Amino acid sequence: MSGRERIACLGAGRMGRGIAAVFAYAGHPVAIVDLKARPAEDFARLSAEALGEVRSTLVMLAELGLFDGAAVDQLAARVSVVPEAEAGAALSGAAVIFEGVPEVLDMKREALAKASRLAGPEPIIASTTSTILVDDLADAVEHPERFLNAHWLNPAYLVPLVELSPGKATDPAVTARLRALLEAVGKVPVTCAPSPGYIVPRIQALAMNEAARMVAEGVATAEELDKAIKYGFGFRFAVLGLLEFIDWGGGDILYYASHYLAKALDDQRHAPAEIIERNMADGRIGLKTGKGFLDYENLDIDAYRRERLKAFAAMLDQYGLRRPPVLDD
Repeated sequence: MSGRERIACLGAGRMGRGIAAVFAYAGHPVAIVDLKARPAEDFARLSAEALGEVRSTLVMLAELGLFDGAAVDQLAARVSVVPEAEAGAALSGAAVIFEGVPEVLDMKREALAKASRLAGPEPIIASTTSTILVDDLADAVEHPERFLNAHWLNPAYLVPLVELSPGKATDPAVTARLRALLEAVGKVPVTCAPSPGYIVPRIQALAMNEAARMVAEGVATAEELDKAIKYGFGFRFAVLGLLEFIDWGGGDILYYASHYLAKALDDQRHAPAEIIERNMADGRIGLKTGKGFLDYENLDIDAYRRERLKAFAAMLDQYGLRRPPVLDD
């Protein structure tokens, strides 16, 4: 077994299995810990199911061309499923414990309290909850300075992003350690304040509901809307972040477009955000003025534009849309 840090996944559900596959792929020994006391036959069934899913995930990743399938056995062997009676040893030996029990506040608090007691004060503990704020869970954890939320996006074994949300009691050094670990296994962590919906779920809820409304209003079919999202919205934002895109085109464009939409659709949900109004008044409209949401004053703007346009061109290859020019005979 490698000398890499041990990881524990609290709960043998889908999220725990996905995270186990990520860390096993990256060389870490992983224990999926079942905190529920259950008959031996039931545990054996759960263990076989969890290990089978981890293995099938690794097989699929190999089939997708990420690695040679001959290594599946070696990677899968890094994952074990631990019964409740052996949870203490598994948890106390882990560097990081990812809690992934069902999204029920009392269940999570109970599991976190038990796990933190069994683990002792050293392991970092991170809840993967997508709905419960870190400070609503932290007081269930012994030594809450080592606790934070780490929201993975499904499928955890493919999506790079992990949203980290430290609480009032979280030691900044703990957040930094977890960021470094996630980066080391190929993830892209971002840190956000404890706020409902984190970053991605909050933004995507607005976008998904707006798309659904447009179908209901007869603006376009579901098929046409999704094509627009894949080849327009998604294409651009795979290269430029939302705020970078505002700066790229100009905050003034968003300002005027938002006022128009709010009036034309008679709906203030399309009105410009207060910060857009402030930036407009202050002349912070992006590349044109050297400052927007980001600072461009000391940037080689031409080189920056070329770099981003090169990334757009590469996206054409990913979509299978690159075409040679039509030349005269």
